[in-house]
Amino acid sequence: MVFSSAIFLFVFLPIVCALYFCAPGIKAKNALLIIASLIFYAFGEPVYILLMLASIAVNYMFGRLIGVFSKNENQAGRKICLILAVIANIGVLGVFKYTGFIVENLNHINGINIKNPNIALPIGISFFTFQALSYVIDVYREPELEQKNLFNLVLYVSFFPQLIAGPIIRYNEIAKQINSRKSSIDMAAAGIQRFIRGLAKKLIIANGAGYIADAIFKLNIGDYGFFVAWVGAISYTLQIYYDFSGYSDMAIGMAKIFGFEFSENFKHPYCSKSIKEFWRRWHISLSTWFKEYVYIPLGGNRKGKLRTEINKLIVFALTGIWHGANWTFLVWGMIHGVANVLEDTVGKGIKIKNKVIKNIYVWLVATVAFVMFRADTVAEGFGMIKTMFTGFTFGINSVSYIAELLSPYYIFILILAVAFAYPVRENLLSYVDGRSVKAKYTINTAVYAFDILLVLLCVINLATATYNPFIYFRF
Repeated sequence: MVFSSAIFLFVFLPIVCALYFCAPGIKAKNALLIIASLIFYAFGEPVYILLMLASIAVNYMFGRLIGVFSKNENQAGRKICLILAVIANIGVLGVFKYTGFIVENLNHINGINIKNPNIALPIGISFFTFQALSYVIDVYREPELEQKNLFNLVLYVSFFPQLIAGPIIRYNEIAKQINSRKSSIDMAAAGIQRFIRGLAKKLIIANGAGYIADAIFKLNIGDYGFFVAWVGAISYTLQIYYDFSGYSDMAIGMAKIFGFEFSENFKHPYCSKSIKEFWRRWHISLSTWFKEYVYIPLGGNRKGKLRTEINKLIVFALTGIWHGANWTFLVWGMIHGVANVLEDTVGKGIKIKNKVIKNIYVWLVATVAFVMFRADTVAEGFGMIKTMFTGFTFGINSVSYIAELLSPYYIFILILAVAFAYPVRENLLSYVDGRSVKAKYTINTAVYAFDILLVLLCVINLATATYNPFIYFRF
């Protein structure tokens, strides 16, 4: 069940919301959300719900043990529990996500023929594993965060708005909200608005850009030349942003309806002037997780310049591998890692004041990296990139293909996608803040009317469109 499906929008979510606001107290509300979350996950993965619950139970046990050792001031016991928790969580993730990849590479390198077990990838395993691990690490760092109520931990890990594709909510961010939050009409209204914007991002922009990207990535791109390749690459770059940021908007909006405050996950990354800034704006919850639980424990920037840059490369390599069991993801991560290191070293001697040029550089690096992210193989990715930079032909087959593919509707979608990759709405709100009360009322009314229009467009899209992928199910 995905957020952009009819059964979720018109059956599951309305029922859960209605029951939630009828529930008498916080315990009843939490119980309802747990039941709803388990039903939500079981709808797509009825078997692997047991894996998720087992993961929660094991991490709950480690949290309790760390709490006991902390009270007894047993540092060795605390460390042993933390190490075992890390091994258990990464081990489960490794078995389900990377076994097939490891077997394939061993067969290729050694010329042996180990049978690939073809273990199915549980939906959202990367996300709920990282959240469970966050709990144990946070309890190790701050023993007072120990959760004695197992059901509270179940809610934290399984909460359906962020269960299958994030944002990755660290336990220390939400611990107090589990039993001490208040819902209100204003919060619910703001949450609904945020959800609508996310849904529109997904159904209208991401799906439109994705249709173009999928069509072009299926081609033998060398036969079509650089222009077709760039259209496909940019379309995917826009698709993955609007798909994932739209999902994050919907998750944050739903959480707000239920009284939870989630941190932002995307802040217009494509308006960045450097790749370092890009990663302060892109998938913030993931980059923060790796910063808090990997980069800083490795030493961060406290052990000299060389060690700092090595730590960054390690983090970006792990970020790539986290996304999937394919060399393409590692290459994607390393492109961003190398760009970060170059900005920290060589880049400091290059003074470019023009913000447009800096922004174009970010688009260039991000687009090239996402080509590799989208490709099925490294060879396919490099083939696409080669065509983008050397395939300077524009034959009749390219012209006719682009003319057929890019209808006025899809051209409009791409223009819209590029425009709203920048903080248009934020600038409008900033403008409104300086206006009179009457002007604010007029503009706010227009915003609400626009939201209603978005709802209508989304409903029409759901009723008529057959193309509605969710690309982060791969991860």
